[in-house]
Order: sequence, then structure tokens, then C-alpha cells
Amino acid sequence: MGIAFDYAPDRPEHIEAILNGLDRYNPETTTIFQDYVTQQCEDRTYDCYANLALLKLYQFNPHLTRDEPVTNILVKALTVFPSPDFSLCLHLLPPHILAPPPASASASLSVLPDTPLAEAVQKLSHLNTLLEQCAYRDFWDALDSDDLYADLIADVNGFEELMRVRIAVTVGQGCRAVETAVAQGWLNLQGREFEAFVGEICGWGVDEVGVVSVPVNKENEAKGTVVREEVRFEQFGRVVRRAYEQPA
Repeated sequence: MGIAFDYAPDRPEHIEAILNGLDRYNPETTTIFQDYVTQQCEDRTYDCYANLALLKLYQFNPHLTRDEPVTNILVKALTVFPSPDFSLCLHLLPPHILAPPPASASASLSVLPDTPLAEAVQKLSHLNTLLEQCAYRDFWDALDSDDLYADLIADVNGFEELMRVRIAVTVGQGCRAVETAVAQGWLNLQGREFEAFVGEICGWGVDEVGVVSVPVNKENEAKGTVVREEVRFEQFGRVVRRAYEQPA
């Protein structure tokens, strides 16, 4: 049995009560949800269901929207990739926030995105795209390329560590061996920090020729699959008869 979408083991009782009652749609609960987002950022917990509820309140009450909770929700959603949470959050944002930047400086001012929230959303969407493409080294390069990224992730305690763990989990599901230089780029670690992370956190090994070995698990184990189809002779008979039937 899978885990329910709305399940969050660390959710406080008062948040649970709001989510299960009519106050879920009460604008007065907006500040409560905002404080809860801040709490998630500080203590490294995550509650997608509650965060979506806040974005829905913003959708119903645009005048209550605050940039910081929105960007913090998106940053937290990045830390649980490859889940679809980031895309779910984007779908609750207004279209003008999601509008791409104009192709040229001569573009009409009417299509310019709102700033700074629109710019922040576009920046975070770029990071999400890189993660979806498994371009992990490019992800770290992009993160270091603009001071805006540093501002966006500043509120999320342990963001880089959380991302490193998620990348490692994803790599471990699809790889059995990775060159050390490649793994270092994916994890954005070098030297003893890299060796400690892959050895103590991931449980991987590094051999003398510079190859990181990932233990076998149910996701990365290569297994042969035999597909067997059973077709009865009577089924062939019907096909043959239809071939000789004259059209009406």
C-alpha cells in the first residue's frame, strides 16, 4: 500500500485540523499556513498538502499573496524531486507569474513578467528542469551562477545537503558504477568531503581505479524478463475465417 498524498508525519495537530475542516478555505488561516512554511524551512520537515492549501488560498485571495512563502514552497518542493510536487505548486500560481521573459528587449511591456516573484519562479523552474534532465552538475553550476539563487534558498535550512541526498538516491536507483570525477560533479563535492559522503551517508565504495560502486538494490539490479503470451488455436481460426469473409 502506497503512502497517502496528504500524509505528513510531522504535521502539527492544529494544521491537521485546518486541513480537514472548513477553515481550509478561510482567508484568516493564511498567516497560519505561512508560519508553517517557515517552520518547515527551519526544521527540514516537508508538508506538500499544507503548502498546496496555502497556494490555493493565494489563488482565491490574490491580495494576500506574499512572495517569500511562495518561493520557499517552491524551493522546498525541489528538495523532494523527482516527485511531481514542484509542478503541482506551479499549477496553482497565476499565469502572469509563469509567463516566460520576452524574446527581445523590444517586446511589449505588457508581456513583461512581474518582478521579483516572476523572475524567482523562472529561476527555480530552470533548476527543476535541470533536475528532471538529470543534469546534476549543471544544476550546481546554475545554483552558483547568480546571487539571486543564494537569496532564494537562504531560508531553507540545509538546502544543499538535502539536494545532495536526493541526487544520491536517484543515482543509486539507476547506476551500479560511476566514475569518481562524474560523481563529484553530480554531488558538488571534492576530496575528503566527497569520500565521507559517499562512504558514510550513501554506503558506496570507491576503488583504486577511481570508480564509485553502488550496491545492488531492487531499482538498479539488471534482471531478465520473459514475456509469455498465450494464444489459443480458436483465436487463430477466427482470424482465418475473417480473411475469407466477403464484405457485406
